[in-house]
Amino acid sequence: QVRLVESGGGSVQAGESLRLSCAASGYIVSSDYMAWFRQAPGKEREWVAVMYPGGGGRADYADSVMGRFTVSLDNAKNTLFLQMNSLKPEDTAMYICAAELLRSDYDPRELSSFGYRGQGTQVTVSS
Repeated sequence: QVRLVESGGGSVQAGESLRLSCAASGYIVSSDYMAWFRQAPGKEREWVAVMYPGGGGRADYADSVMGRFTVSLDNAKNTLFLQMNSLKPEDTAMYICAAELLRSDYDPRELSSFGYRGQGTQVTVSS
């Protein structure tokens, strides 16, 4: 049974940093696409970043987080990370990780494309 558990969220001031973790069980994090999404109250769910399979470190980012967020894998810990620097109030959201595209031609920037997702971890950034 695949399980994804996010952690690392919290309340910070603008400009500070957080590192989110997505610990996987029953699934090898480098075996397929993994991604981060976020959902803020009253806003549409937003794709944040995607890590391509194979463990080579290739990743893509939403324009809103480019240059501030970095996604990475720790294969030994079977965990996906999201390092978030220079946080802004507009980064406030529930952050959700997802794993394994249902089909290879599905868009990894859509949460519905993934077979597994975690429960999320809340990030709150105050000005």
